Order: sequence, then C-alpha cells, then structure tokens
Amino acid sequence: MATERNMDPRKCPMPVQDPQIRKSNFDEVALGYTYEMAVNEAKRCLNCKNKPCTTACPVSIDIPAFIERVANEDMEGAYQIIARTSSLPAVCGRVCPQERQCESKCVRGIKGESVGIGRLERFVADYHREHCAELPQRPEPNGHKVAIIGSGPSGLTAAGDLAKSGYQVTIFEALHLAGGVLVYGIPEFRLPKIIVQKEIDNLKAIGVEIQTNMVIGKVLTIDELFDMGYEAIYIGSGAGLPRFMNIPGESLKGVYSANEYLTRINLMKAYLPDSKTPIKHSKKVAVVGGGNVAMDAARSAKRMGAEEVTIVYRRGMEELPARKEEVEHAQEEGIIFRTLTNPVEVIGDENGEVCGMKCVEMELGEPDASGRRSPVVKEGSEFTFEVDTMIMAIGTSPNPLLRSTTPGLETNRRGCIVTDGDSGKTSRDGVYAGGDAVTGAATVILAMGAGKAAAKAIDSYIRSRS
Repeated sequence: MATERNMDPRKCPMPVQDPQIRKSNFDEVALGYTYEMAVNEAKRCLNCKNKPCTTACPVSIDIPAFIERVANEDMEGAYQIIARTSSLPAVCGRVCPQERQCESKCVRGIKGESVGIGRLERFVADYHREHCAELPQRPEPNGHKVAIIGSGPSGLTAAGDLAKSGYQVTIFEALHLAGGVLVYGIPEFRLPKIIVQKEIDNLKAIGVEIQTNMVIGKVLTIDELFDMGYEAIYIGSGAGLPRFMNIPGESLKGVYSANEYLTRINLMKAYLPDSKTPIKHSKKVAVVGGGNVAMDAARSAKRMGAEEVTIVYRRGMEELPARKEEVEHAQEEGIIFRTLTNPVEVIGDENGEVCGMKCVEMELGEPDASGRRSPVVKEGSEFTFEVDTMIMAIGTSPNPLLRSTTPGLETNRRGCIVTDGDSGKTSRDGVYAGGDAVTGAATVILAMGAGKAAAKAIDSYIRSRS
C-alpha cells in the first residue's frame, strides 16, 4: 500500500529545552521527536528513486528506504537499514551537519524545507536503543588481525566494518576512555556520553577489542604492531594538537585551548558539583573562533557560570563555519557575537592573570584560496575589552608523535598524513589513515566516511595477500 504523503512545506520542529533553563544545565538541549512526530515527518519524504540525499551522505545510508520504514511505523526495520552502513547512527543523528550534506540535496528543499533526515536518524537509533535489548551477533572469524589507532568516529567506523567482515580488530586508544572527540570534545548537552557508550558496546559485542591508555608511538610503535601479527593498521588518531595565534599574552593564566577547556569539562566532568577537576570559574569569557568547537566552548562556559560569554570572530556572521543550529542555540542562550573582530594581544594583571583583550576591527576584502573573503585590518580600529578568560578555538592539527616514530610515513607541511585519497593508503605498506589525522579538523561524518573507505581497502589488501 502506498504511503500517504505529508506535503507540509516545513519540517516538524524539534522540541528543545527552554533557553533560560538549559543555559544552566548540561542536559541535552534537543529533546528528540515523539513517535507521532517522527511518523509525520517521515511522510514528507517523496521516496525519490534517484536518491540524491544518499549520494550526499559520506557513509551512503539508504535514506529514502529507512524513512519509508519510519512512515510505515517499522522502526526496527528502519534501524537495520541504517546499521548496514553506519556504525554510529545515534551519534550522527545528533552532530552531523545534515544541512550541508544529505538534507542539502533533498528535493523537498527546493520549494520548502528539506525532510528532517538527521532528526529521523536520531529517533530511529534512540528507539532501537530503548526497545531492543539484544546486542548484535558476533560474525564468524576469518583468521586475520587488524589494528586501529584511535577510537574516535573514524577508528570506530573502520573497526565496525572490519569486525562485521570477520576480522579480529583491536583498537588502541591513548586516553583512559574510548570515543575520541565524541567524549572529550563534544559537550554532554549536544551528545550525551551514554549514547556514545552504547554505540561502543555494540562494537564490542561483534568482537572489537579496545585497549585504553595505549599511546602508539610511545608504548608501542607501528612496526611493533606488525611484529605482533597485525596484518594492516588504520590510523584514525585525529587532530588533537591545538593551534594558537602567537600573540603577546597567550601564556597568561586564564588562556585555554578549546581542546583543554572542553576536555576538562566533558571527559574529566568538571561540570559536576563534586568534581575535583581544576578549571577556572570565570565571569567574563572570550572564545576566539567561529566553528562548532567555538560554539561548544562558549556554551559550556555559560553553563559553568560565566556571566558574559563573547564569541570573537574575524569574519562576519554570514561566514561563521559553525552549524546554523548551533549558532542559533548559542544566541538563544545569551552568547554575544563580536564579529569582524580579531585579537592582537591578551592583557594581564599584576598576578599574571588575564584581565582583558586588545583587538582590532576587520573588514572583508578579496576571497582567499577557499573562496571566502579574506579579512583585513581596519586602520586605527584598535580597542580593548575586559575578560578574565580567553579560549582559543581556531583549529587543531595532528599530534607529531606518530610521524616522528614511524619511518617512511609521509606527512605534509601541516603534519597531516598523506594518503592516496579514496582508500586511505599511506606511503607505508599495510598502513592506512583517515579522518582528522589526514584532513586536519573536520566533521564526525567525514571521518566516518574515511574509516569506511579504509576498511574496504584494508579488506581488499589482506585478501590479495592471502
């Protein structure tokens, strides 16, 4: 029987916590669709035969097929379709920039709003978690071993795909908890850690082993992993080395990288009342940068009790790289945006602590290599404003440890591992890489796509040698 279509031009709104309440807690902001909302939104999908949304998905989820199942109220069937190609559906439904990927190609978006694909993916994954107690079955082993370095989204995806093909997969994680950026970088109010842990438990159920506190390059080298019988290695170690601006005053007390600030809050639970994790309880915070990490840091600072939190960004509001939803949520929570502004000095007091920032106003000039208009300084525009904490969220690069301990591993001038592109093959035989370790800081879903492609290439590589 044909599905009755919902021709409403607007997508069903996502219920959220009230901004005045949520800015004081770390509970999830977006509350998720109800059953009825999900079915109604799914009926907006036209079930296009050429599937433009699927072609725009980095992990190639059969989007019309899973949404059709939701429209017909077969939630478990919808989950099984997603799970064929995605190891982290509950994560992707929450943090992927669908508006720039699958939803940007949705036919319904031509004359209205796209279907809420991400919201439906989240609903399906949550419904499965709440109603299905069974863990996935472990596949028949094929007798081959693969090592994965890093348990972020790229490593977890590669591990999941390889384990489903029968490989004995071991993930080596540097931190004490698996999840990578999903646990140390993304705040609880955007991605509850219980969600991440459930996805990891599913991978363990199909045979993935995770060894924590294993800094590859220090505890073990890549060459030693090969000596231990691993036939291929995937590097998904991310980009955890923060960048700074190299301006005067960056070494003052109260200057954080966004990585450190968010790690203390998320991984080390500094937001809990009884936490012993040291962190500054600030009054006036400036966050430098305009991406999702900057929004996360600013919104976390507000929840940690800051009276005034300001985003300082050198381009305009239209050029902010953060997701539109994250910017809107930040504005609703009272975050101030000082755009076309760039810091030139951090000012300290007699105790060596941050007490202000010296900035200049900017204006947009000609487009740079990426097509974005380059900001240039307005002459005579220097000014200062009072802050007691400064958080740098201007990007990260890969840690140099792996490249310095792995002979023959080619990297570029930014320290990113060089690969052949689609397969993730590096200059070392049997070594593959993907995610932020190759691209520099990017999105969760792109890292997952790289992990998926590399898993396929590793499978072909090992089969060709067998």
